Amino acid sequence: MAKKSGGRLVSSAGLVNYYDSEDRRAVYINPKTVIIVAAAVGLTLYLVNIIY
Repeated sequence: MAKKSGGRLVSSAGLVNYYDSEDRRAVYINPKTVIIVAAAVGLTLYLVNIIY
């Protein structure tokens, strides 16, 4: 029989475990900044589509 690996599910269906960590080298982006940038890019593309 196959060995079990550390108690994890063998068939996790592509799910990945994510762990919160306090790494000082990690890049932190505020979620509001991501939403504002995405809205600005969407609006810009919409306006360019109307103009051309």
